[in-house]
Amino acid sequence: MTAAPPGAYWRAQRLAEVGHYEEAERIAREGLADSPYDGWLLTLLASVLRLRRDYAAALRGADAAVAAAPHLADAHLERAENLIVLVRSRDAIEAASEAVRLDPQVASGHFVLARALAAAREFDRARAAAAHGRTLAPRSVEGLLTVADVERDAGHREPALLAARAALAIDPDNAYGRWLIAMLDAEKLRVRRSMRALREVARDNPARADVVSMTWPIRGVLSGLRRGLAASAALVCVLLLVALWWWSPALLFARIVSAVLAAVMAGFAARVLLPAGRLPWRCLGLLPPLMRRADVAGLALTALAVTLLALFAAVPWWPLPLVALLLTPVLWALSLTELLGAGLDDPGSRQALSDWVDELREWWRTTKKDLREAWDDKPK
Repeated sequence: MTAAPPGAYWRAQRLAEVGHYEEAERIAREGLADSPYDGWLLTLLASVLRLRRDYAAALRGADAAVAAAPHLADAHLERAENLIVLVRSRDAIEAASEAVRLDPQVASGHFVLARALAAAREFDRARAAAAHGRTLAPRSVEGLLTVADVERDAGHREPALLAARAALAIDPDNAYGRWLIAMLDAEKLRVRRSMRALREVARDNPARADVVSMTWPIRGVLSGLRRGLAASAALVCVLLLVALWWWSPALLFARIVSAVLAAVMAGFAARVLLPAGRLPWRCLGLLPPLMRRADVAGLALTALAVTLLALFAAVPWWPLPLVALLLTPVLWALSLTELLGAGLDDPGSRQALSDWVDELREWWRTTKKDLREAWDDKPK
C-alpha cells in the first residue's frame, strides 16, 4: 500500500487541471522541499512538466517517482506517458504494463497501455487493452478518444470517427476530440469542414493553437503531387524513349498524356487549396523555419514541374518532361527536410533525436575503447 497523497498534491493538481501549470509546479516543488521522496508529488511534478512540454525533465521526474514509490501505479503511468511522447514505445509498454499489474481496476492504466501498444504498431493488443479499460469505465471520454487514436493509427477512419463523435457527445468542449475529428475530415478531403473545426479549436485554445495542423491543405497537396509528378514525368519520359527508338507516333501520345496528367494535378491542387481559404497560407508563415522553407521551396518546384509538363503538351521539346522528372528527387529531399523541421520543433521528437545521438556517441566511444584494448592485447 502507498500513502495517501499530501495536501500539496491536491492543490497542485487542481491548478494543473485548469491550465495553471507554473503555479502547480511551484506548489509541487514546495511540497517536495519538505518531502523530497514523496511519490505522489514527484508524479504530479512529472505530469506538469510533461504538460509544459519539458519532456526530458518530466521523464527524470517520473523515474524519480518510480524509484521513490515503486508500488505506485500512477508513477509508472506517468513514466509511460513520457516514454510515448519520447518515441520509446517498447519502454512505454513495459511501464504501462507494470501500472496495470499494480492496479488492474483503474481504467486509465489500460488506456495508456493501449496508446503505447498503438505507438509500437501492435494494434490488436491495443484494441484489446482499450476495450478492457472501457469495461471498467464505459462512458470515459479518455477511453473513447483512445479507441479513436488506435483506429486512426491503424488506418481505420470510420471507427475512429465514430469513437471521437461519441466522446464529444459526452464532452462537447473537449479540444482534443474536436481536433481529432477535424484531422479525420482532412484525411477524407472534407476541406471546408476540417478547416472550420481547426479554426474554432484554435480560437478556443489560443495558447496551444496547432499551426502545423492548420497548414495540412498545403502539405497534403505537396505530398500528393510529389507522388503524382514522379509517376507522370516518368511515364512521359518512357513514351519519349519509345518515340525515339521504336515508334514515332508515341510522341503525340506522350504530349496528350502530359497535358492530361498536368490538368489532373492542377485540378487536385485546386480541389484542396481553394476551399481551404487563406488560413493555411497565413499559418504557413508561422511554421518552424526549416519546415517553412522546405514547404515554400516544395511549392515553387512543384508548380514549376507541373508547368513543364503542361508546356510539353504545347511545345514538343523533350528536355521539358526530363527536367520535371529530375526535379522529383529534390522534392523528396525537401519532404525529408520538412519532416526534420517538424521533428526539431516538437520537444518530444527533438529529445528522442538527442537521446539517439547520445546513444550513438556512447556506442562509438565504447567501440573505439574495445578496439583499442583488443589491439593492445594482441601478442607481439
